[in-house]
Amino acid sequence: MSIFLYAQEITEENVEYSRENSKCFLCHGNHMYSFYNEILEHNVTKRMNPYFVIDSVLFYNQNHKSFECIDCHSYDYRSFPHDNELQMEPMPACLDCHEGDDATADYNFEKIDQEFLESVHSTKHSQEFTCWMCHNPHSYKINARNNVNIKETIVYDNNICLSCHADVDKYQLITNMSNPNIIEKHEWLPNQLLHFSSVRCIECHTQISDKVLVAHLVQTKDKAVKLCVECHSTNSRLMAKLYKFQATETRSNYGFFNASILNNTYIIGANRNLYLNVTSFSILGFIVLGIIIHLILRIRMK
Repeated sequence: MSIFLYAQEITEENVEYSRENSKCFLCHGNHMYSFYNEILEHNVTKRMNPYFVIDSVLFYNQNHKSFECIDCHSYDYRSFPHDNELQMEPMPACLDCHEGDDATADYNFEKIDQEFLESVHSTKHSQEFTCWMCHNPHSYKINARNNVNIKETIVYDNNICLSCHADVDKYQLITNMSNPNIIEKHEWLPNQLLHFSSVRCIECHTQISDKVLVAHLVQTKDKAVKLCVECHSTNSRLMAKLYKFQATETRSNYGFFNASILNNTYIIGANRNLYLNVTSFSILGFIVLGIIIHLILRIRMK
């Protein structure tokens, strides 16, 4: 079964726009495409530019899955071969659709845009750096709100950062500077691999925001968090970032915070864990019981 047929099956309720998109996926859903060359008077097969190949399965599982390609791209793309000048058309920004939209008011796109414009990404690279540099419009989907598995959210969000910071070609689209080695730059961090798999880059590299779920104000490296106590404390910044949505949901449902907001994981100094509490009290109980039994036996022996 081809990738496109599979995508059609999982989107049967959206037959109308998927039928229109199928015309684009005939070429952009494959690594090869064919067309009739009128000059040569026969069919020609060529390789598709890998940057223009769109995985239809990912497309129909992302946030904008109910869109037609021409909702964002020019209607002129309906004709083939495409006019080369079409590649120069600007991509719409988030606020072009979401500004003042009541349906997405909870996401507070206006505040996200404001934070982004103040971030190091925007101030250092201006218009060259857009939302699409991080959020692939053909595959990006909300993760923090829809995924109960914190580990999966961490991997997904960190891969967004690494798509530039671990990719020289993409990194140099906006700068001539050499791409810094992530591992070497974080040599100061103890248990480096454990941290990379347990927290997101934005936990330390963004400013805490009360108005948006995921902070977008990426700060310069000299302002990155390097104090252990920032996370390993009762008022851990992780509660305002990584676990913000779970904390809000738990407080809404149960009226208090407990281990469920951290997926029953344990952050040293930041929270108490149910299983560790039970284990600790059990060990303490056995010790006290042993002392009592020992005292009783000593008294009886005398």
